[in-house]
Amino acid sequence: MAKDTTGRLHVTVKTGGKRKLSSKLWLERQLNDPYVAQAKREGFRSRAAYKLIEIDDKYRFLKAGITVVDLGAAPGGWSQIAARRVGAASDKGRVVAIDLLEMPEIAGVSFAQLDFLAEDAPDRLIEMMDGRADVVLSDMAANTTGHRKTDQLRMIGLVEAAAAFAAEVLKPGGTFLAKTFQSGADAELMTRLKRDFASVRHVKPASSRKDSSERYVLAMGFRGSDKTPAKH
Repeated sequence: MAKDTTGRLHVTVKTGGKRKLSSKLWLERQLNDPYVAQAKREGFRSRAAYKLIEIDDKYRFLKAGITVVDLGAAPGGWSQIAARRVGAASDKGRVVAIDLLEMPEIAGVSFAQLDFLAEDAPDRLIEMMDGRADVVLSDMAANTTGHRKTDQLRMIGLVEAAAAFAAEVLKPGGTFLAKTFQSGADAELMTRLKRDFASVRHVKPASSRKDSSERYVLAMGFRGSDKTPAKH
């Protein structure tokens, strides 16, 4: 165990047994990540909570009393933050979380174990919310193959699907926030979002790892669609 450049103790994980190098590097990164440690101390289910905190602190779209949908929500870090900020635990706002995996209960969050790509998913969510959403969040990432171009296309496809879902469930004026990665393959996605939203930008919170190409696309001011009633 040695100290890193910031003076913190750096944990080194030994290889051996059945542990692969990739597993060793992932475990080492987790053990030395200050956001992972902070998340444990503060009771958040993942370090991703801090990414949403940073983005919302700057752009302030999670307002008290609104309705939020969290796609691919497990383990629940974003749902925890959304519930706190909209007042879901005290019935001021509402958070509906969706994932294919099970997710332990969070105060103020309604959970649905379903595939958001299912044909009936938007209608089921609208029924659960008793109306449409003010914000759709997506911190999902596609399964990686190790082939960079393939992985980029998979990620863009997932974000495009999330954006299409958001267009079906958002109220006019709503917000869409989704994880993506730096690549030249997202031009079509950005064109679509700029058509559907008044403001579209890329954001990279400080809590995103510096060596990662991860960033977020934030689209605000949903213009509505033929499927979106003017009032709800």
